[in-house]
Amino acid sequence: MMLLGKFTQPLQSLKKFPCFCGNRHFWGWLNAVFNKVDHERIKAVGPDRAASEWLLRCGALVQYHGQEKWQKDYNNLPTGPLNKYKIKAIDATDSCIMNIGFDYLEGLEHVEKIKLCKCHYIEDECLQKLSQLKNLQKSVLEMEIISCGNVTERGIIALHHLRNLEYLLLQDLPGITNLENVTQIFRNSLPSLKLKSDLPEKTNKQTNKKH
Repeated sequence: MMLLGKFTQPLQSLKKFPCFCGNRHFWGWLNAVFNKVDHERIKAVGPDRAASEWLLRCGALVQYHGQEKWQKDYNNLPTGPLNKYKIKAIDATDSCIMNIGFDYLEGLEHVEKIKLCKCHYIEDECLQKLSQLKNLQKSVLEMEIISCGNVTERGIIALHHLRNLEYLLLQDLPGITNLENVTQIFRNSLPSLKLKSDLPEKTNKQTNKKH
């Protein structure tokens, strides 16, 4: 874990450059290393601490219940009783979190808000996995999904399983071509949900017609 801790500062400094999560070969391998789930670590320190370490390694931020500040430094995560710090919110802006790491979310019981912004590795399978986690189905109240180019209607629709979801923000998602269909599904499954979006209701493919 100390080795991964040493990578944190370079990762944070490169976080501002989208190419970090977009490059292949070495960066792809390194991102996979950061996302690999350590089940022994989860058992040793608890799900919230282990998930915090995973998220910060990948360039995301976490906020705990009872605290205003966001945790962003892997090496300065708070110490103390394992059950003291419960993750309330996750801001994964510009992070390299990917599907293989989402098992870290399974034991989290108190997450209320998740923001996925400019996450190059986020795809439909990630949202489907997230929406099937029983604890998150109960706790998540708000989600923001912004500029995640690999997300389509299939992934967004899966979020209707988050039965207490109150607010969903969708912005700059070119993979969604029929927001009208998504809206209708949420209207039926989560009638009290506030869905905010800058996406067109429906993207019509242009066809050339001869008259």
